[in-house]
Amino acid sequence: MDIQSDMPIQLPVAGESGRPANDARVHLLGLTSPDLRRWMGEAGHSPYRADQILEWIYRHGVDDFAKMTNLSKALRDWLSEHAVILKSTVTRMSASADGTRKLLLTWPDGRSIETVWIPDTDRNTACVSSQVGCPVGCRFCASGLTGVERDLTTGEIVEQAARVRNLIGPEARLNNIVFMGMGEPLANYDNVIAAIRILNAPWGLNIGARKFTVSTVGLPKQIRRLADEELQLNLALSLHAPSDDLRKELIPWAVPIEDLLSACEYYFEKTGREITLEYTLLGNVNDKPRHADKLAQIAGRLRANVNLLRYNPVAGLPFERPDAQTTLTFQERLRDRGVNAHTRRSRGDDIDAACGQLRRAALSAGGA
Repeated sequence: MDIQSDMPIQLPVAGESGRPANDARVHLLGLTSPDLRRWMGEAGHSPYRADQILEWIYRHGVDDFAKMTNLSKALRDWLSEHAVILKSTVTRMSASADGTRKLLLTWPDGRSIETVWIPDTDRNTACVSSQVGCPVGCRFCASGLTGVERDLTTGEIVEQAARVRNLIGPEARLNNIVFMGMGEPLANYDNVIAAIRILNAPWGLNIGARKFTVSTVGLPKQIRRLADEELQLNLALSLHAPSDDLRKELIPWAVPIEDLLSACEYYFEKTGREITLEYTLLGNVNDKPRHADKLAQIAGRLRANVNLLRYNPVAGLPFERPDAQTTLTFQERLRDRGVNAHTRRSRGDDIDAACGQLRRAALSAGGA
């Protein structure tokens, strides 16, 4: 589905050197097909050239205008002057023994975010960020330790998927996107939805809507709004505690669980898509039988699946990883109560793949 912006796309004003002032070139990954056609037309170029540009970018993975050989040299030079495909610099990349790769991307303003490529037998997943840092401040998470610095733009979100697609190469396909990186996706709602529509579009990466998962700590109004988008997205609720008191201790942004459940029920009614409950097990904090029993009640009400994740310790934080037997006992207690519960396999443990850890290491070292 194409979306059209009501905001005009301004052609950057060239400075004395002929380069756009402050290199404020148009980020093509943030434009829809109609937007790009309109921009090309307003600049005096044939709008159909937009279709050729998009094919080079999304079908062939080209990020250099000089390689777009069916465009005239004059047009390629003009595009180089006034537009950009990739804005970020890969300042760090870590490769795990299990194939996971984690990228630290730095933007022209010096801000950095994390993106992860998770390869599997039959699929390739990009775990993308939605904000620089995170405003939620979960007590056990590295992402929110320095707060949130800004939202990512639509193009910056799309670019993360493009970076992963380029890593994968032409022999395979990027077929899953999860918004489980840095930031709260529903706190940057408009840019996240615009990016999803670009990545979902036939002229974009053409990734099916059911291959997107939006993970949220739980913003009821935005969950209801998401339900009305007519997108068959997967919704994952980062619950992490089955009671309001404990959840508030762990998640400063926590709203009453009853409000969350009501919003999630609305989402299921509107979309028919089952909710997944994400639950990070913290040793001796939320991993007791009584917690499993309450979690089973919540999951039963929503007919939700439960993904359990053993905590990845973060230096300087007081939380511990539960042992394997405690995790198995918790999972079996859920299953005994009729819950479809799985323990998610940790990926990239050897490269600090938990959210925010690579960026935190870079900041501590005085890097990006």
